[in-house]
Amino acid sequence: MRRVVVIGAGVIGASVAFRLAQGGADVTVLEAGRPGGGTSSRSFAWTNSNNKTPRSYHALNAAGMRAHAGLAARFGATPWWHGGGCVEWKHGAEGDALVDKVGRLRDWDYAAELITRARLLEMEPGIDPAAVGDAPIAFYPDDGWLDPVLYIDAMLRAATGLGAKLRIHTPVAGLAMRGGRAAGVRTPAGETIAADLVVNCAGRWSNDPLEDAGVRVPLAPTVGVLVFTPPVAGGVSRVVRSPLVDLRPDGAGRLMLIRNNDDEAGVDPDAPPGPDHPLARSLIARTRALLPGIGDVQAEAVRVGVRPMPKDKLSCVGRVPRLDGYYVVVTHSGVTMSPFLGEAVADEVLHETDRPELADFRPARFFN
Repeated sequence: MRRVVVIGAGVIGASVAFRLAQGGADVTVLEAGRPGGGTSSRSFAWTNSNNKTPRSYHALNAAGMRAHAGLAARFGATPWWHGGGCVEWKHGAEGDALVDKVGRLRDWDYAAELITRARLLEMEPGIDPAAVGDAPIAFYPDDGWLDPVLYIDAMLRAATGLGAKLRIHTPVAGLAMRGGRAAGVRTPAGETIAADLVVNCAGRWSNDPLEDAGVRVPLAPTVGVLVFTPPVAGGVSRVVRSPLVDLRPDGAGRLMLIRNNDDEAGVDPDAPPGPDHPLARSLIARTRALLPGIGDVQAEAVRVGVRPMPKDKLSCVGRVPRLDGYYVVVTHSGVTMSPFLGEAVADEVLHETDRPELADFRPARFFN
């Protein structure tokens, strides 16, 4: 039985651990904090391949979407995933680009269509028509959103039910080396956990346990600020992307708001702003302009996440050159791709094969 240590219990680590355990590996998952307590719980968690390029990266995300749907066969129900699709509109030149994007996605066999404003308002009657105007509107019916922590809990329960061991509040201080290869990990307490392979799924922290800078994946993480409303009437029932704000439901009538722009660059993830921060007030005001029915609400909470982005903004999955016994998975869009990457990584690890879907995303591109 192959011994595998998985570092990190976010959406990627939990998915990999489940599929490895399902494949018969002796799996130990090490999580520095609590499962889902890192980036996974600070994500907009929109499952999509809506604007992912190049084609191979689009295909990887689309495979993740199909894998999410396929989990119903294993679990019977997937209460962590919410459908309804995504609607999006843009004005001016960005509207022209949106029309072009819908055409490209249709050519790539991705569910995408242009819809009328009347249909949009049937789907989301709380939207102010004036906020839409005569902009082109796209609808992506297969998109959805995830409750990441519920998903992580389900994957880890399934993994531990198959014999995997989960150790929380157990950070990794470094790799345990033997004969020039990774033979496990070391904890700050001085414990060595032996393994035949280490799979690093720690996201933006993936380089922390690596003493050799020559095997670190170059990262360029970005900051995302999420603002949450209290329960409101007149919200939305799916992912909505507008020129004002991007938003989605977040359960119990709450809305999750995000707007990716330069305003977020000055936000410190280690000292997140409070609900009265100007950025939070701005997002609430934008949402009120889009959805007048929510009334004069204030932000209930703000969370700041740091997206684990490789330097070239594409996924990095596979064995690292010069370091046998070590495999890394670090990517943006982990929420979308996590169930597929769990299957693909386990397949490569347990059967020593190379999945063709991952050919463009190998760590070797950073070290050649």
